[in-house]
Amino acid sequence: MKIHEYQGKEILRKFGVTVPRGIPCLSVAEAVKAAEILGGSVWVVKAQIHAGGRGKGGGVKVAKSLEQVKEYATQILGMQLITHQTSPAGQKVRRLLIEEGADIKQELYVSMVTDRISQRVVLMASSEGGMDIEEVAHSHPELIHQIAIDPSIGLTDAEADMISTKIGVPAGSIADARVQLQGLYKAYWETDASLAEINPLIVTGSGKVIALDAKFNFDANALFRQPEIVAYRDLDEEDPAEIEASKFDLAYISLDGNIGCLVNGAGLAMATMDTIKLFGGEPANFLDVGGGATAEKVTEAFKIMLRNPGLKAILVNIFGGIMKCDVIAEGVITASRAVSLQVPLVVRMKGTNEDLGKKMLAESGLPIIAADTMEEAAKKVVAAANGQ
Repeated sequence: MKIHEYQGKEILRKFGVTVPRGIPCLSVAEAVKAAEILGGSVWVVKAQIHAGGRGKGGGVKVAKSLEQVKEYATQILGMQLITHQTSPAGQKVRRLLIEEGADIKQELYVSMVTDRISQRVVLMASSEGGMDIEEVAHSHPELIHQIAIDPSIGLTDAEADMISTKIGVPAGSIADARVQLQGLYKAYWETDASLAEINPLIVTGSGKVIALDAKFNFDANALFRQPEIVAYRDLDEEDPAEIEASKFDLAYISLDGNIGCLVNGAGLAMATMDTIKLFGGEPANFLDVGGGATAEKVTEAFKIMLRNPGLKAILVNIFGGIMKCDVIAEGVITASRAVSLQVPLVVRMKGTNEDLGKKMLAESGLPIIAADTMEEAAKKVVAAANGQ
C-alpha cells in the first residue's frame, strides 16, 4: 500500500522528523488560501500522486506570488501527470500540497528498506539527493552508502553520525541529522513500512536538516494492525481492477500486454508469464486465484480480466495439488458462459482429477483450446492473441 507525500510527512512529524509546513488541497481556491495561511513569499505547489519523478513531469512548481500559486495550481490540478513510475497514460492529479519554500544548501538522499539477505532494516544514503537518484545508483553505486540496523538496538548515534558524515552533512548539522535518521527508522519500524524514503533530505543555509519529501510503502500483510495507516488509503490512486480483485481475495496486478493469465500459485503464475514472453507474447496481468478457488472466484477473475479492452486471449494454467482440476474446470465453464466469453481461451491442467477436468471442458460445448504442456499452452495462446 502506498500513500501521498503529505501523509508521509504527517507520519514523519509524529516521529520527530522535521518537515516543512504544508497544507493539502483539493481545489485551486484552497491552494491560494493555503499559501495565504502559510505566509511568506515563496511557496511550492506539488502534485500528490502515488509516483515519483513528479518534478520532471511538471508536477512541482515554485511560486513567488499568490498569482503564481493560482496559476500553477490551475495547471497541475486535473492534469495527467506522466513520470517514469506511472503508466504511459499518466496519473490524474486530484490533490495538491502547498508548502512553504526552503533555503536549500544541500540535497541528500536517505531511505529505509528491508534487506532479505541480512534480514534487517537497511539505511541507505547518498550525497546525491534529488530527482536523479536512480541514475546515481546505476552509474555511481560507490556514492550509495548503507548500514544494516540491529533490531534489538535500533539505529545508534554512532551509526547515524557515520552515515551523515559519509554523505557530506556539515559537522555543525550532524546532531540534527542524527535526529532525522533515527526518527525515520522509528517511523519505518513502527508503521510496518516496506519503504520509507526522503528524497531530498536537505541542509538549509542555516544548517537545519529537513525532510523535503516523503515516500512510504507499507506491507499489506501487516495492515490489520495499522488502522491509522489504512485510513490513509486513496482508492483514486489504485487500479480499479486490482481493487475489485482484492474483494474476492484474488492476487491481481495489471500489466501492459494482451494475454490474460489465470493461474493457481504465485510461482506458477510467474513461470507462466515468463513462458508467454519466451514465445513472443505479452502478459496482460498477474492473477493468482490461490489454492481454494471456487467457481464464483474464477468467474470474478474472468470478469476482471475482460475489463481490459486490449485483451486478445486468456491462458488458464492450473496445477491441481490442493486445488482439484475438476473444480477449476467447473469454474472455467461457469465463467465462460456467465461473461459470454468472446476471446480465445487456452486451458492447461495437471494434477488431481486432471482427466475429469479435461473431460468436463471437452464436453462443455465451449470453444476451449486444450494444451498439455507449458510450452504448448504458451505457443497456442500467443498464436490465438495474434489471430492465428
